[in-house]
Amino acid sequence: MVEKYKIMKSPAKTCLWIFLAVLCIHSCVPQDERAGVHWKNIEKGLQTAFIAAQTGDTIHIDSGYFWFTRSLLMDGKENIVIKGKGMDKTILSFKGQEEGAEGIRISNCRNIKIEDLTVEDAKGDNIKVTDTHGIFFSRVKVYWTGGDKEENGAYGFYPVLCRNVRIEDCVAARASDAGVYVGQSDTVLIRGNTVFENVAGIESENSKFVEIYDNHTYNNTGGILVFDLPGLTQTGRHTRVYQNKVESNNHPNFAPKGNIVGMVPPGTGIMILASRDAEIFSNEISHNRTSPLSIVSYELVAAMSGDRSGEQPSDSARGVKQGYKSDTLYNPYPENIYIHSNVFRNKHWFPSLKSDFGKLFLTRFFMSTPDIQFDGFVDKNSEKGLRLCIRQENIRFADLDAPNDLKNIRKDVKPYLCEGETINPVSF
Repeated sequence: MVEKYKIMKSPAKTCLWIFLAVLCIHSCVPQDERAGVHWKNIEKGLQTAFIAAQTGDTIHIDSGYFWFTRSLLMDGKENIVIKGKGMDKTILSFKGQEEGAEGIRISNCRNIKIEDLTVEDAKGDNIKVTDTHGIFFSRVKVYWTGGDKEENGAYGFYPVLCRNVRIEDCVAARASDAGVYVGQSDTVLIRGNTVFENVAGIESENSKFVEIYDNHTYNNTGGILVFDLPGLTQTGRHTRVYQNKVESNNHPNFAPKGNIVGMVPPGTGIMILASRDAEIFSNEISHNRTSPLSIVSYELVAAMSGDRSGEQPSDSARGVKQGYKSDTLYNPYPENIYIHSNVFRNKHWFPSLKSDFGKLFLTRFFMSTPDIQFDGFVDKNSEKGLRLCIRQENIRFADLDAPNDLKNIRKDVKPYLCEGETINPVSF
């Protein structure tokens, strides 16, 4: 029996079908809890298809359960579609991976589409894309089948140093860092995704011109994170987070030691860390026990580590190699944040006690956890200042006064009630 791969030429070219015969190997099949699954190894044929694909080709992958022992690599290609039969019909498993870290790795490409398939159980990231202009994911599922474990790969979707990124109508689960991540990228759309049981559900990091909307994030440690970290190639700005359902993100934090997301407390809905020019609006933020919406400085990261010198441990997963005070171009303070028109609900009387934040909030906000929390760090040398504007009614607010070890927590939101700066929609 053979498995066939089809590479379809673009309509502009003569249609050519290339059949690559691949022996179905049934030994060393990954163990799987799905009874009756018939696994096939198509590794050599699919990798050959990736290498042989020409501009305008579509690589079709049939229905079935397929296992791999090494990463699938694509480099230097243009206008390629990788298409399965459906996210529940075409399953690519890397549970028995012996070589490489990623399931699929794409680099130095232009206009690549991946559609209608599942990638699961990679040793590292399920799908990593670097230095690519135009990457589009649609109806793709990425997850780890063995549950939420520290040993799981860091990222489900991991486009970094890319431009024109779209992740839509996808599913991401059980990443030990972020299910849907985009880093140091430009012009990003993340919409219509279902994201659960990750440490970070959706994370935009040091990226600019980002739209995050119509997503459902639930049962993550943190639902949606917008981070700016030091020591990277660019700073983030111009981010809109809206019309998302951010629900019950109370999952225990299972990030490996040393990862930045390890500081995210269970019960976090949306967190803005040291980012700027962000508008958070029209979201349904419900039942996130500890921190429904927080605005924090990287100074808080330093304070949490017990090192106020600014020389923080590196985070190799993100490429953060130096303390923030060594990066003279880095601004650790959030700026120009506008929060409005969100709906807050919280059926929990107490925060999660699985973090120091939760234990602290239990004592300081007994039975009344704030909907919006600001850590209180402000750049005193900045002419523009914080520019935090909140236009919300009937909310609980807290300025935590973290610079003074929470000695003077302020619950009055009036100093921050103002009409903020609306961020223009991103043009794709």
